[in-house]
Amino acid sequence: MPSLFTRIIDGEIPCYKIAEDADFFAFLDINPNSKGHTLCVPKNEMDKIFDLDEETYMGLMTFSRKIAKAIEAAIPCNRVGMTVIGLEVPHVHVHLIPLHSMENATFQHKETLSKEEFESIAEKIRSKIV
Repeated sequence: MPSLFTRIIDGEIPCYKIAEDADFFAFLDINPNSKGHTLCVPKNEMDKIFDLDEETYMGLMTFSRKIAKAIEAAIPCNRVGMTVIGLEVPHVHVHLIPLHSMENATFQHKETLSKEEFESIAEKIRSKIV
């Protein structure tokens, strides 16, 4: 059965897409730690990040860096943090989280945003992708 993220990539489940290329996909986390919290995933489903072949792993890091730079340019924050945990969805994903304090990195505090806020944030980030 396809993962939740594969279903998002395939368009079966809607998302606030940030970017995609032939191999990777980025979209806003709908339960964000802070405004602009984005997930970057490989299109080919793999459960564990260190099971990715080296080319895909490095490609995911390059793609994530590009998205992180756009987040940093679009969302006021101290920095963009990156974490890979991978327990909640069995599909490799990199969390890119605009950090204002360590609280944003703990997954304890969540932001509640409207559809309009998600759409606005996604557009701001997309506009900064180089």
